Amino acid sequence: MYRVLLSVFLISCCAIFSCKQKTAPPVPPTPVNVIKVTKRPVLYYDKYPSTTQALSQVVLTPQVQGYITGIFFTEGSHVKKGQKLYEIDKRLYQAAVDAAEANVKVAEGNQVQAQQDADRYVYLNNYHAVAKQLYDHAVITLDNSKSQVKAAQEAVKTAKTNLAYSTIYAPFDGTIGFSQVKLGNLVVVGQTVLNTISTNDPMAVDFLVNEKQLGDFEKIQKGKQRPVDSLFTLLLPNNTLYAHTGKISIIDRAVDPQTGSIVVRLVFPNPENDLKVGMSCIVRVHNQDASPQLVIPGKAVVEQMGEYFVYVAIDTIVNEKADASMSKSGDANSSSAKSGKSSSDTSKKNETDTANRKPKLRAIQRKIKLGQTIDANVVVLSGINEGENVIVDGLQAIHDGSAISIGGKNANDKEKNATTDSTGKKENADSTGGKNGSGKGTN
Repeated sequence: MYRVLLSVFLISCCAIFSCKQKTAPPVPPTPVNVIKVTKRPVLYYDKYPSTTQALSQVVLTPQVQGYITGIFFTEGSHVKKGQKLYEIDKRLYQAAVDAAEANVKVAEGNQVQAQQDADRYVYLNNYHAVAKQLYDHAVITLDNSKSQVKAAQEAVKTAKTNLAYSTIYAPFDGTIGFSQVKLGNLVVVGQTVLNTISTNDPMAVDFLVNEKQLGDFEKIQKGKQRPVDSLFTLLLPNNTLYAHTGKISIIDRAVDPQTGSIVVRLVFPNPENDLKVGMSCIVRVHNQDASPQLVIPGKAVVEQMGEYFVYVAIDTIVNEKADASMSKSGDANSSSAKSGKSSSDTSKKNETDTANRKPKLRAIQRKIKLGQTIDANVVVLSGINEGENVIVDGLQAIHDGSAISIGGKNANDKEKNATTDSTGKKENADSTGGKNGSGKGTN
């Protein structure tokens, strides 16, 4: 009987122990790479889409109607002020001038006749030898003759003006485009466009800025900010840097209430005629802040619902010890007093424990405010502090509070190796804004 009970007891114990669930093994820390946040002087440009405009531009249209009888320029060439460009058939307008001049002579002859009649009737009227009505008519006829002479003279001016309009001249120095008419084409006043002339040196460049930035550009225009070399530069459509720098010419009179933007006009020298009217370029505005700024790799930034975050590696043991340092020191003193140990022995023990412990790293999420983008890096305006370790790799496998471990080569070392050339000299790509001085397009 005893053996049976013992067997039942042993079988029950085995069954109970076999039914217990095994404890899941602890999740290992996620390996990540970090970079220490440092401040450095950076060079970058704010970029704005822009369009080139001519400071002076005119569309040539005819002032008289007729057929084109002459074209006296090469399309796309530079023309001088007063240069003859087009000629409209002037025969009708020359005939009108001749007829108007003949009418002037007729009117002048009538005036002479009326003057003689008026003089005669004035003399007779003084001696009451003529009817009063005839005298009045003679005086009125003389006045009408004088008015007819003036009208004929004005008709001559009009005819000569039309004759002058039959020849079109360049209003200023500039570049002329393709002719919209050919020899023999009929041109009509107010309908036909002949050509377009525009100035090309200097060339205007217009771009839009946000109304929040208006004060900065007004300070630059008034010369109240520290001048910077290459303050305004231009990237051509082929992404090459234009050889000349520009300056602010005009800021538009009003802000567009729908977009909150305003037009700023720069002026660039154009001696080689590289800039053409209507080109789409990029205006680069040199940053005015020369103070060091916090710069981190752009891949360390996580965007969530329009907000930006980074993960910072925090040693939780250090934080816990800092929070409980006062209570621990009090407990250590009281225990050492009871055991007869000195405070120096207790402090040595704490230092030994601190030296032997392993760091317990956690990924803590921080909300940040971003500034300028510079190549693969970004400027951080707020949210992190200098000296903190920002996680740059392994972001997909962590969340706020995840246990992490520093694995692989430190990101600072990678950055140093990436910015060291073949000669062993270190280049700071961020501080120079890259070879092309890249920055963002619009604020």
